[in-house]
Amino acid sequence: MLTTNPFEAPENGDKLHEECGVFGISGAADAARLVALGLHALQHRGQEAAGITSFDGAEFHTHRAMGHVAGNFDREDIMVPLRGTVACGHVRYSTTGETALRNVQPLYADLASGGFAIAHNGNISNAMRLRRDLVRRGSIFQSTSDTETIIHLVATSNYRTVVDKFIDALKRVEGAYSLIVMTPEGMIACRDPLGIRPLVMGRIEQSDGSQAVIFASETVALDVVGATFVRSIDPGELVMVKGSEITSHRPFAPVSARPCIFEFVYFSRPDSISEDRSVYTVRKAIGAQLAIESPVDADLVIPVPDSGTPAALGYAQESGIPFELGIIRSHYVGRTFIQPGDKVRHLGVKLKHNANRALIAGKKIVLIDDSIVRGTTSLKIVEMMREAGAAEVHMRIASPPTRHSCFYGVDTPERAKLLAATKNLEEMAAYIKADSLAFVSIDGLYKALGEPQRNAIRPSHCDACFTGDYPTTLTDQDDVSSVDQFALLAERVS
Repeated sequence: MLTTNPFEAPENGDKLHEECGVFGISGAADAARLVALGLHALQHRGQEAAGITSFDGAEFHTHRAMGHVAGNFDREDIMVPLRGTVACGHVRYSTTGETALRNVQPLYADLASGGFAIAHNGNISNAMRLRRDLVRRGSIFQSTSDTETIIHLVATSNYRTVVDKFIDALKRVEGAYSLIVMTPEGMIACRDPLGIRPLVMGRIEQSDGSQAVIFASETVALDVVGATFVRSIDPGELVMVKGSEITSHRPFAPVSARPCIFEFVYFSRPDSISEDRSVYTVRKAIGAQLAIESPVDADLVIPVPDSGTPAALGYAQESGIPFELGIIRSHYVGRTFIQPGDKVRHLGVKLKHNANRALIAGKKIVLIDDSIVRGTTSLKIVEMMREAGAAEVHMRIASPPTRHSCFYGVDTPERAKLLAATKNLEEMAAYIKADSLAFVSIDGLYKALGEPQRNAIRPSHCDACFTGDYPTTLTDQDDVSSVDQFALLAERVS
């Protein structure tokens, strides 16, 4: 049974969280060690758990653990058994399934065709219906993760080859996925037809003249291991790597891609390249657009670190207001810190963020953050500025209001818990106790991406969390989130 509420707010509960990051490599000596380095670079995408699976040509080897990559994959007794030239890894932030070791990926199963390991970034939005059907047909699930439905669909497919079984399975799922799969036949990487979740391909030139092929959620992971970026995996594309042979399959009917726009707002590291754009440059452009749309008569522009920093730089440069670090962030506070009482819990925000009192006392300040979800963190930050003596506190947000839940691998609450879904702008400003509050417009966000405005008929990105324009059928949704429904189903069938 589920023992945790998937919507219980973590300590930084006013932020959106993505399900995970994935990294895979084929054809490299000590492949698992390179995977561990890649996962370090993707740690921001998931901090609950990490796992690595390797294949030595005969057997699969796996280590999965709760917590960060560091501390779990920097020990020789763990890394030495992960033998082989092929390996994949995963860092997890759960959006479906309980926070438990059985849900840590890569998930592994022995199928009739041999071993099958899978690492998944995204969310299968029809997982509840698929799971119900599979259980009725006799499938026995070992986790409460939506990813396991793919394994059972592959296992029960009537097609002959692993690739064909895998394609058959993917044609039955809905939602968002970037997947790395390991089988005895080779490594497979693929994206959903809309390309909602990111996946890139790189290569490493080895001393013997051969090339190792790499797949990762972000280009920054390629940088860390010294790999060269080759290209993004196209939406709906499946790439198979078997030894030195690389083949591309496009089994889905082409559709207009809708990659997640929140990668530019928050998820990706600013030093990554996404869709041939610098994430850092886009975030600065969002801040500049925000300054144009919502100017303030203020003394200082202050970012809420770290996610608000590039946008704050853009805002300051466009407005001419000085940029200063008025909030100092501690990088040594983990999400597992125990808060035993209400008073200590309230003070906990100061362990992570603390006001630079000497700088902001008596000043009119503009606070820049990437988003407001529940509003709890924004309230605490504004109160902190007041307590430090700020004369005025104006909040500016480098994304449109988050009014809708995400069903594609982002941990958002149901709509009733989204501040922008329940309050208007003035009410939100009053709730967080700011002198004023403004968000970048949806057209302004697209301008920062280099487009004139949002194309209402055929938008270039998935922006459903802002607009409610979901790019896929939401089979499992009926006025309640897929996460809630999937949790209930998992509880019933466990």
